[in-house]
Amino acid sequence: MESYLGLIVIIAVAVLLAAGGMFLLIRQGKKVTPPPRPPEVRPAPEEERAAPPSAGVREDEAVTTTVPPPARPIEPPVAPQLEVPPPSAGRMVRLRARLARSQTTLGKGLLELLSRDRLDDDVWDEIEETLIGADVGVAPTQVMVEELRTRVKVLGSRTPDEVRGLLREQLLAQIGTDTDRTLHVTKHGERPAVVLVVGVNGTGKTTTTGKLARSLVGDGKHVVLGAADTFRAAAADQLQTWGDRVGAEVVRGPEGGDPASVAFDAVAKGMDVKADAVIVDTAGRLHTKTGLMDELGKVKRVIEKKATVDEVLLVLDATTGQNGMRQAQVFAEVVNITGIALTKLDGTAKGGIVISVQRELGVPVKLVGLGEGPDDLAPFDPEVFVDALLGD
Repeated sequence: MESYLGLIVIIAVAVLLAAGGMFLLIRQGKKVTPPPRPPEVRPAPEEERAAPPSAGVREDEAVTTTVPPPARPIEPPVAPQLEVPPPSAGRMVRLRARLARSQTTLGKGLLELLSRDRLDDDVWDEIEETLIGADVGVAPTQVMVEELRTRVKVLGSRTPDEVRGLLREQLLAQIGTDTDRTLHVTKHGERPAVVLVVGVNGTGKTTTTGKLARSLVGDGKHVVLGAADTFRAAAADQLQTWGDRVGAEVVRGPEGGDPASVAFDAVAKGMDVKADAVIVDTAGRLHTKTGLMDELGKVKRVIEKKATVDEVLLVLDATTGQNGMRQAQVFAEVVNITGIALTKLDGTAKGGIVISVQRELGVPVKLVGLGEGPDDLAPFDPEVFVDALLGD
């Protein structure tokens, strides 16, 4: 019996041992494997770092690498090259050919009539009509015809040179050779000279202002421009272009702003930068004489709070003839005109307007426009003008 019990105990112990071994095997199979450690990354050699990556690219595939262009250095803006205008001296001599149209009627026409063998009343009537047709004016024409008749009677026979001399003498007498045509643009100590430019739109007023600035810059003067024609944005832009080309600073205001304020600021700027001259372009509207008088009067009064107005230039279109004369008379009643700038004198056969406008207004022609080029504005020289009319 005891041996039987001992056998059972031995079998039970063996079963327990077998079960424990199985349990241990199962536990080991369920054990979680720790994640693998990442491979150690070593820095690539310098030559490999410079080479483009090739991982994942087959040898038969074309590798396209986009290389950004090198950044261009930022260059400072280049200032436009300033133009260097020629000086005003001698301009009219260089522009004599531009007077060819006036020469045809007023010059050669009169020379042909006065050179006839017999000067009867009909010929003198033709001479008078020629002078009036050239806008010399009725009163100056009558004076010239009377003087010519007297001189022809004294001379008797006339050679072509004598006829030319007679006509030259009379034209110069009517234009005036001893008239002061100086343009007052010399600064007074620390104060710049102030030029006020007036005239109706369409006469070339703003263009004349720009050309005058070029002429003064060509004479070595420092110029400031005032765009006081605030009712036309194109006028201020046009003046800005003229100023930029020669380095003349332009003072302008808002469109529709107060012209007197712009004129005042322009003079103040001229004093700050020690300019030699300030040229103020004004509005050219002629709605009513009263409105024009108030506007121009205000501009002048405001300028005179800072400086005196040295010149008031009236710009007239030579091609308008007697219509231009009526405009001139209106402006003469508004402001004290000191000189006339006669534009488009190269495009008219009525060169006699130089005589009539001076006689009507009592002020000299100081500047003439003889073309559309930027340097075709010239100081008026009576002798050069008459010689150009009569031809060589």
